[in-house]
Amino acid sequence: MNVIAETIKKGRKFDQVIEGARAIFMRDGFEGANVDDIAKAAGVSKATLYSYFPDKRVLFAEVARQECERQSQSTISVVDTATDPREAISHIAWAMVEFVTSDFGINVFRICVAESARFPELGCQFYDSGPKLVRERVGEYLSCAVAQGHFEIDDVELAAEQLMELTKTYIFPRILCGIQLKFSMEEKKRIVDGAVDMFMARYAAKA
Repeated sequence: MNVIAETIKKGRKFDQVIEGARAIFMRDGFEGANVDDIAKAAGVSKATLYSYFPDKRVLFAEVARQECERQSQSTISVVDTATDPREAISHIAWAMVEFVTSDFGINVFRICVAESARFPELGCQFYDSGPKLVRERVGEYLSCAVAQGHFEIDDVELAAEQLMELTKTYIFPRILCGIQLKFSMEEKKRIVDGAVDMFMARYAAKA
């Protein structure tokens, strides 16, 4: 049961609140975000904001959920237009790398990790609408590709997880430790190409 979702009430200015909150959370973080600033950025009163979201953590969880779902839908819609398996895997890898290195991706991860001890439901919500959802969508694609004879995969769930982890090679530990937050196109391409090469070498159907 999603307790966070059950506490949300929607109305005419719901999307305004989400956009305003997104801007403030990304600027100030979860702890630093002020409800007055969120209401001002959204162009609504505090009363209107509270009528939709009973507290700040619920609002943040919804902002994170919507962005993660948007990223997931975008990834799969691009994959659906791919002409061959390697192109599809490359699209997935690029989408993962771009999200992990984006300002939103970095900030939302940091906020969820920082607040997960006090608000465990935030971490669960982020995982369900982010990594878990992407893994499921990638798994669906891989299952179809296996049925079409493009891949030889016994454990699709594991293969989807492996692909996601390959796209975080080098960049994620550096982000996590605050060593590097910006990556050049050459650095991203190196990770994507390596991830695709390794995945295809392991799972591509033998000619």
